[in-house]
Amino acid sequence: MSRTGHDLSESQALDNDHATSHRIALLAAAFCVGGIAAMAGLKWARRRQLPAGPADGAPLMRAPLQVVAPVDLKRYAGVWYEQARLPNRFEKACGGTVSAEYTPLPDGTVEVRNRCLRQDGQVDESVGIAHAVRVAGLPGAGRLAVSFAPAWLRWLPVVWGDYWILKLDRDYQVALVGTPKRDYLWVLSRVQHLDEASLATELDYARTLGFDIDQVVRSGAQDAPA
Repeated sequence: MSRTGHDLSESQALDNDHATSHRIALLAAAFCVGGIAAMAGLKWARRRQLPAGPADGAPLMRAPLQVVAPVDLKRYAGVWYEQARLPNRFEKACGGTVSAEYTPLPDGTVEVRNRCLRQDGQVDESVGIAHAVRVAGLPGAGRLAVSFAPAWLRWLPVVWGDYWILKLDRDYQVALVGTPKRDYLWVLSRVQHLDEASLATELDYARTLGFDIDQVVRSGAQDAPA
C-alpha cells in the first residue's frame, strides 16, 4: 500500500472514531437530560397531586378523637332517645322512635337495652352489656365497650364495639356518641324530640371532628310531631 493510501485509511479510521465518540457523547447527554427531566416531572406531579379527603371537607390529617372526662355513669343511666345517626346496618329497619336505656349493674358493668320502632310498626329490642375502658390520665373517661353477643362469646374481642362519649352537657340531657374511626355517630337526648337548634349544634360540632354529617339521617321521622 502506498503512503498516500495508508494516510487515507488512517484518516478514515480517526474520522470513524470521532463519529462514534460523538454519538456516545450525544447518547450520554440525552440520558442525563432525560433522567433529570423525569425526576423534575415526578417532583412536579407529586406537588400537584391532591390527596383525597373526606367528602365533608374535614382535614385529611384528623386528630384522634377525645372523649368527655369524667363521665358519671350513674347520672348517664336511664333512657336516651336517638335524634340522628350515621346510617348503619343494625338500624336499617328502624323507622320510628329509637331509644337506649342504660342500667348500672352491681359488678360495675352497664346493661344496654336498645329499642326501635320498625317501619312495619313492630318493636325490635336488643339487650347487651357495656363496661368502661380505662384511659391513661383521664379518670372516668367516657369510653366504653359494648357487646350484644351471648355471654359465652364475650371473651372474644371481635364481639365488642366502641362507644365513645364525645360531647355531653353538664345536665346530662344531650350526648354525642361516636366511634374512633368516625363510621358510627349518634345524637342522643333525654327528650324524645330535640329542638332543631340544639340538634344543629351537635351536628355542627360532629362535623368539626371529621364526621361526614352530610350522610346523617334523622331518627323517628315517621312519628315526629307535626
